[in-house]
Amino acid sequence: MQMTYEIVHATRDDLETIVDIYNSTIPSRMVTADLEPVTVESRENWFYEHSEQSRPLWVMKAEGRIIAWLSFSSFHSRAAYDATAEISIYISPVNRSQGIGSIFLRKAIEECPRLNIRNIVALVFGHNEPSIALLRKFGFEQWGLLPGVATLDGVDRDLVLMGLKVQV
Repeated sequence: MQMTYEIVHATRDDLETIVDIYNSTIPSRMVTADLEPVTVESRENWFYEHSEQSRPLWVMKAEGRIIAWLSFSSFHSRAAYDATAEISIYISPVNRSQGIGSIFLRKAIEECPRLNIRNIVALVFGHNEPSIALLRKFGFEQWGLLPGVATLDGVDRDLVLMGLKVQV
């Protein structure tokens, strides 16, 4: 059965669900370097750094409930980097491995010209093979490697910088 969904810019009312989805990834030690759950209050500034015109924060809704989110964040604060954005995608546990990441990435790449983004970067743990495979499927390449920069439960983990030059 085909899922019907909508992708819309997040509102402040969505932040609790965004945080819940984010926190659901922490125990796996595959997706984020946070070791403990974050709070809605701790994510307020991050939420307000997003804008529909340049650095969107989108939520995907199915049957009226948020099942995933995607954010574009500034890669660096200096103006020369304005055409480069970092992308993050988080999917609720029950909706993983259903093609949602592909739907979001396709939309993100399509929207880059409107957002004045020429380069997308993603920071991914080296052992997060599903995310690396998804990015490669859309033409992302490894642009860098930071070996052993994160320690998760006593295990040093690599951080892979994946990148895509967007055709504008």
